[in-house]
Amino acid sequence: MIEKITEMLNEEKWTRATINSYTVANFEELDALLLDDSNRADWLKIKEICDEHLTHTKNSIISLYVSGIISLEKHLIDDSNLIQLINLFYDNRKWTLVEFLCQRLLKYGENAIALRSLAECYDSTGRDEEKFQIWERLVKVDYEEIDLLRLIAERYEELDENDKSVYFYKKALHRYINVKNFSQIKDIWQKLLHHLPEDYDNQKNIVMRVAKNINKDRASQMLEGMYEIYHGLGSWDKSIDILKEILVNQPSNAEARERLITCYRKKYTNHTKLEDYIDKTNLTQSYRDINAAIADFEKHISFDQGTFVFHKTWGIGRIQQILEDSLVIDFIKKRDHAMSLKMAVNALQILQKNHIWVIKSVFPKEKLKQKVKQDILWTLRTIIESYDNSANMKVIKSEVVPSILTPNEWLSWNTAARKLLKTDPYFGVNPDKPDEYAVRETPVTYEEKTLNLFKAEKEFLQKVKILREFLDNSDPESDYFTEIFSYFINIVKNFSSVTDTVITSYLLVKKLMKTYPFLNQTIETGFKELIEGIPSIDQTFANLPDAELKRSFLEETMKIRDDWDMVFKHLFPHYQSTFIIDELSASGKKDTQIQLFRDSFARYKELSETFLWLIKNYSREFWENEVGIKFEKLLLALLHLLDISNRAISSKRDVSVNRRIAKLISVILFTEKNLHTFFRESDRDSIQRVYSLVKDVDDLDPAILIELKHIIMERFPDFTFFGEDKSNKVTISGGLLVTQKSYDIKQKQLKTILEVEIPKNSQEIGTARDLGDLKENAEYKAGKEKQELLSITVGRLKDELDRAVIISSESVNNSQVSFGTKVTMKNLKTKKQEVYTILGPWESNPEKNIISYLAPFGSQLLNHAVGEVLEFIINEREYAFKILKIETVPV
Repeated sequence: MIEKITEMLNEEKWTRATINSYTVANFEELDALLLDDSNRADWLKIKEICDEHLTHTKNSIISLYVSGIISLEKHLIDDSNLIQLINLFYDNRKWTLVEFLCQRLLKYGENAIALRSLAECYDSTGRDEEKFQIWERLVKVDYEEIDLLRLIAERYEELDENDKSVYFYKKALHRYINVKNFSQIKDIWQKLLHHLPEDYDNQKNIVMRVAKNINKDRASQMLEGMYEIYHGLGSWDKSIDILKEILVNQPSNAEARERLITCYRKKYTNHTKLEDYIDKTNLTQSYRDINAAIADFEKHISFDQGTFVFHKTWGIGRIQQILEDSLVIDFIKKRDHAMSLKMAVNALQILQKNHIWVIKSVFPKEKLKQKVKQDILWTLRTIIESYDNSANMKVIKSEVVPSILTPNEWLSWNTAARKLLKTDPYFGVNPDKPDEYAVRETPVTYEEKTLNLFKAEKEFLQKVKILREFLDNSDPESDYFTEIFSYFINIVKNFSSVTDTVITSYLLVKKLMKTYPFLNQTIETGFKELIEGIPSIDQTFANLPDAELKRSFLEETMKIRDDWDMVFKHLFPHYQSTFIIDELSASGKKDTQIQLFRDSFARYKELSETFLWLIKNYSREFWENEVGIKFEKLLLALLHLLDISNRAISSKRDVSVNRRIAKLISVILFTEKNLHTFFRESDRDSIQRVYSLVKDVDDLDPAILIELKHIIMERFPDFTFFGEDKSNKVTISGGLLVTQKSYDIKQKQLKTILEVEIPKNSQEIGTARDLGDLKENAEYKAGKEKQELLSITVGRLKDELDRAVIISSESVNNSQVSFGTKVTMKNLKTKKQEVYTILGPWESNPEKNIISYLAPFGSQLLNHAVGEVLEFIINEREYAFKILKIETVPV
């Protein structure tokens, strides 16, 4: 192929082939040659030849095309040669070839230059329908293209396709707001008011953006158009809200003031004190600050017989009577209380009859609890509207817990509530406070709601989270998503220095463009240049917000560094994943893989969580046969680490981290029985070495120690436990001694967990997963923690039930202290008699002096007979007893 391309380049040069001599067939012939599988290995060499040829023949059509196609096929993100080629044919009005080359380039993803050239090609050849289709694609990828949006909207308007027309008018309007082009905003605003006269919530949001991006006077002009519509509809509440907003922006607007008073008279036409309150509050007087007068008037006018109020001392009350200058209020804590009107204005908060505080004061508690649990939608609407239609989950929880639901009931309720707030079209977000929700009169799509939330969010990592949630719940081909996507594209294209935000955006954009080719954008900067600009690869990698981006970081690293395997090993503590281990193995980097394991073992105190992850996820056989580290050494490291963690917890150092480490080690050693297995299989010397460390572990459960001693004594009856009282006798039992009653209880407990609790937990996890962003999802984390706890409990119960030996009264030997006996002893220190019943850990109840035979105290009594004197020390406390009597107890 190399020879063929070289020959074609020479022929092109010798024959001085012109633009006019090229046809589509010539390019199709080049494609057939290039894309033949047998020629792919030569691509980079061919590209090098073509690029060199272009240095002295800059308009070589063959070189431009071949180099351009290879760049795209090799994902080199360089379309400049094809763009140059398109421009050559465009300048010469060779529309057939322009169309072919544009379509060829667009097969690799959307490209604004190619789309614009193709649209002009269709325009020049009179293909209007196809031109508009290309325009619609172009405005999705070119966010600076605004006028085309308006042209598309006008075309749909001519075709009487009003839904599409409104859609494009809205997009155009938002982009005109961004560039502060108010003349265009005003024209499109009139169009939207005509097509959607009662789209109140969206109208208010648009006006708020104009006030924020341009100025409040422009926003007031738009509000005046809204007022005309709602006044004409006789919608006095909305008319009043609009006029109040105008007066906030323009307090001296006399016409708005007059209109507001007229609307008040319409709304409160039947209120007996209407005119009196208008006069009393000086609402008509121009010298009175209008916004203060409005607040004063609305407080007065709301005082009506039957109105609910709240006082910070006396709680909820209801107005019983209105006198000339006073009110009579029936408070829960103060009945028939008279209050001057002046005091009432300052001291009372007016509550609507559907306010959550009113409902809580009048509903029976159990009835309200059932309502809240069964009707989450009603509860959310009620609470949000009670807080001036803006409330976050913290506020919602404060109204529900603990006055209505318990903290445990809140967990599942909260999961369902969050899902509703995200998906129900009648819940929106506060544009100024993205964590607060509002109830809407008109529905909003999930896509639009998410875009509003994204725009309002200030934190970068939260924006990443919102993008992820959008992809989980909606269509990425939506225009709403492309607007979200543009935020990250702009960061990648317009940064001045490389930051974690730039790296995260780059990886996110690259991944999205690979997954969704229609999002394709030209990015001049490569990953290699970005990495060279960061001060610490460790810190940047650790700061990536999720596992998917960390994996993308590693995949990009593989492409640019020959020593990528060492980078993988170095970064593994920040991304404990089988991906790194498997990739090292699959790529022939076995030595690096094994060294990763050995380093984690050698530095287990420093890299404790990495070491534990590898222990948990790779078998004993792998460690011994592949890594070359014996099981005994791993156990010694784990025991040392457990001791360090327990001591740190006792000293209150990094308690949460050390508890997590101690819990995981306990699962590996004791719940999964790895230490038990070692003691059952190993020789005496190995057991001696490991046990000497077990007994020194700080704060280890004594019952575990006794159980391990039993296992050792079964194999080596003469085993010496150095540092322990040699006179102490150890019960030898291959099983766990239990009563029939406790065995039945444990069987029932296991059945309940397997058949009720685990299915319920799985359902809760599934529901929580639907909320998205598992990293920050409290409900999902709680569900997974409960799942782990249930799994551990099931494993423990099954193991104990398998080992259980049911003891009956008939089998108890009361010639010495044993399971199923009651022992009466004289305390030689206090001179008093003490009575203890010896049973197992399942039946143990120290408050009733029922002691487990596995507990430190119980194990000291075992196998001793009447008349024997016992002296022993437990936890530095000395004990001395004489056994007086041993009896069998019913079991």
